[in-house]
Amino acid sequence: MSKPFRFKEFTVHQDKTAMKIGTDGVLLGAWCSLGEYPDTVLDVGSGTGVISLMIAQRCDAMTIDAVEIDEGAYEQSVDNFEKSDWADRLYCYNATFKEFADEIEEEEEEYDVIVSNPPFYTDNFETDDNARNKARFTSALSFEDLISNAAKILSKSGVFSVIIPFKEETSFIDLAKKNHLFPTRICRVKGTETSEIKRSLLEFSFIEKEFSLENLTIEISRHEYTEAYKNLTKDFYLNM
Repeated sequence: MSKPFRFKEFTVHQDKTAMKIGTDGVLLGAWCSLGEYPDTVLDVGSGTGVISLMIAQRCDAMTIDAVEIDEGAYEQSVDNFEKSDWADRLYCYNATFKEFADEIEEEEEEYDVIVSNPPFYTDNFETDDNARNKARFTSALSFEDLISNAAKILSKSGVFSVIIPFKEETSFIDLAKKNHLFPTRICRVKGTETSEIKRSLLEFSFIEKEFSLENLTIEISRHEYTEAYKNLTKDFYLNM
């Protein structure tokens, strides 16, 4: 039985999903821009729902939607949303992102903010655990599908943010450009000062301009966090 993960303003239960709370989701939930006053937010591949919950804590957006293909994770998100203080603003849909985006486009609706902590190992690393595969591997949601469907339903002045492996950064940016999405902020993340860059936090918009580049180191030593990481996550983690 997986223990619930307690944050300052909400608790995340994670017993129904293969993907547990990880640093990636928390980083994205804390780092992503929410624009001026977003009305509508979408979290693609919600897992436990942690990113949606962080965004609900951070802003007053009336609609925070999440879409999740895996049934167990979908149920987990719904459960966590219902137990939070923001249950009236959080909704989760059990569908593929393509099905969801097609429907939203048909209804001529759009989102001011789209965020995703997408699956990212490629198929040759697949395990026998289907739910974990869906959560972790690009066969369930390719970067091409993620970007092209996000571009269809992002508002003209909207922002689209993701966290991906650093080694995928260049190809992801190239794919985004083909969909008229351009980087506005890039943050490269590493575990410690001496370790290699592991993750890229990327933010895109339809407006091409000079992007800002920053670096973030998480730990000085085991469980001793850098000031930058503490400042980013202090509104969420209990012990920051």
